[in-house]
Amino acid sequence: MTVDILLVYGIIIVTVVLFVTERLRLDVVALLALLALLLTGILTPPEALAGFSDPVVLMIAALFVVGDGLFQTGVAQAMGRWPQKLAGDSEVRLLVVIMLLVALLSGFMSSTGTVAVMLPVVVGLAWARDMSPSKLLIPLSVASLLGGMLTLIGTPPNLVVSAHLESMGRDPFGFFAFTPIGLPILVVGIAFMAFVGIRLLPDRTAPGSPQRDQDTPSVEEMAGSWTLHPQLFRVKVREGSRIEGKKLRDVNLPDRFGVTVLEILKGRPRNGRPRAGGRIAGRVAKAVPRVSERMAKAVPRVSGKGEPPAPEPALADAVLQVGQELLVEGDLAGMNRMVQRGYIDLLDDDVKGDPLARETGIAEVLLTPRSRLVGRTLRKIRFRDRYQLSVVGIKRMGEKVRGDLRDLPLEFGDMLLVQGPWDRIRMLQQEGRDFVVAMAPREMEPALKPLDRAPVAVLVMLGMLLLMTFNIVPAVTAVLLAAVAMVLFGAVSAADAYRAVNWESVVLIAGILPMATALEKTGGMQLIVDGIAGVMEGATPVILLVVLFLLTSVLSQVISNTATAVLLAPIAFQLAVGIGANPEPFLMTIAVAASTAFATPVASPVNTLVLGPGGYKFGDFFKVGVALQVLVLIVAAILIPLLFPF
Repeated sequence: MTVDILLVYGIIIVTVVLFVTERLRLDVVALLALLALLLTGILTPPEALAGFSDPVVLMIAALFVVGDGLFQTGVAQAMGRWPQKLAGDSEVRLLVVIMLLVALLSGFMSSTGTVAVMLPVVVGLAWARDMSPSKLLIPLSVASLLGGMLTLIGTPPNLVVSAHLESMGRDPFGFFAFTPIGLPILVVGIAFMAFVGIRLLPDRTAPGSPQRDQDTPSVEEMAGSWTLHPQLFRVKVREGSRIEGKKLRDVNLPDRFGVTVLEILKGRPRNGRPRAGGRIAGRVAKAVPRVSERMAKAVPRVSGKGEPPAPEPALADAVLQVGQELLVEGDLAGMNRMVQRGYIDLLDDDVKGDPLARETGIAEVLLTPRSRLVGRTLRKIRFRDRYQLSVVGIKRMGEKVRGDLRDLPLEFGDMLLVQGPWDRIRMLQQEGRDFVVAMAPREMEPALKPLDRAPVAVLVMLGMLLLMTFNIVPAVTAVLLAAVAMVLFGAVSAADAYRAVNWESVVLIAGILPMATALEKTGGMQLIVDGIAGVMEGATPVILLVVLFLLTSVLSQVISNTATAVLLAPIAFQLAVGIGANPEPFLMTIAVAASTAFATPVASPVNTLVLGPGGYKFGDFFKVGVALQVLVLIVAAILIPLLFPF
């Protein structure tokens, strides 16, 4: 054993100890290890700095940009609706649904690409449920690695061992040869994460994550603090209605019925069956949710279309037409009278929808000392027509004002609760003289994502996945193309693209990659392999299989799983021949073990991708990963000999 080998082993041991103790940031430890290899002369500067130009590092940085583009355009939120619906209110069920979906995708496409696409989706789901993303992101990375065991193309190590079999004159593994082993391992892995792993995962917020979601109230909380009593209804102007063809100011619904039209929804009439006239109080009370739910779920999706209708403000000059849908606010008595007189039909659909896709929101507005509204009434200043927002509540000296708000002279310090389109509330924030927006709910920012760019983001994502799946261009090229396209087509700004990259993860993986070069250059890797081969001479097939699994699994925590498979596949083949056994079970073991890179954040690009957004530490991966590796070893040691006899 040479001095250089001893130095490399020593640097690795110290690095691992620093990782585990977490006395320093992981990226700082990686840079210290890199400097140690440079100062000892084991690596030249070009060799030591090669990690910063490594395709894996560039892919990780670019994938952060792609993921941010999906989130900024609302695509991530839309993709998260299906798992959210299946999971219901259960956090465990949500974890299981996410892992199943991710594993299925990883069986047929790059695990790194899968995690990049699903990362913003899962983070959005966690925020929507007031969960810490750290409860879901390690399961996300684990599922992508387990999914790679399902098919021949699921992960590069599968292709490596199959190609080696073929090069040695044996039949290669079939496309689904891995499935009978990978599927039970996936089931065990999901069960472990659902019942044990989720308890081991931290409830932690990543450094730099927006704290406003915790400090800023939701729409529901704001509505509850105002104890709003009017109810929201979705109605349709009836054919032959007395209000058909009239302007809103002329029909004067607030004075006559206590009903206010908040929005006029264009497009074809909904498919919901209207209710006929007559007394409807009993049925309405059943159909309309409580105010907190109404305010949080103001705009439903169009039946059969899956997209919210485009609303327009209900201005005084707006003309009512037959078949138009109106979002109105009022009480049951007023609605009763309007239906009885043949003005409107109440639709069957409840007032509900996706909080991230709706157009209607609320905000608290405070009058300033120099406000031109002081001393004037809402009716006189035509607040609704001017700002395209409705005032649904006023507080004076902290107490809610009762009565008709339209004729109340406003005073300095009055707090107005306004309701209307989110984009109008955003414009209201730009006003500085008359009032300031004192509080906007946390749903405002997601609702204002540039959804018009969503199709572009989807096309970019699909193009990236197709290029990677069919190897049309190198994976790093496909990812860089996607990142640049996200910026060029406006899905994410250039400034946001730089902010989206988790530089700690990038520096970490770039600093650790040269460690593998040092092991190979000094002969340290070959020394380990040769030592294992010498010790295992004459061992039984089962023991050899277990040792190969452990060796592969350990090495995959330090170097890439593909490099591990390339290194160990020929050794496993020769060891099998040496004991007179078939090589297939041993090469299958190498492939499965290479995908168990669960225990460190640098073991796989997917781990590094979730490291920053999850706010994880080294020990978080270690606690969950080691236990999961043991379970996978047990399942593999039982199934592989049965399916691939020695």
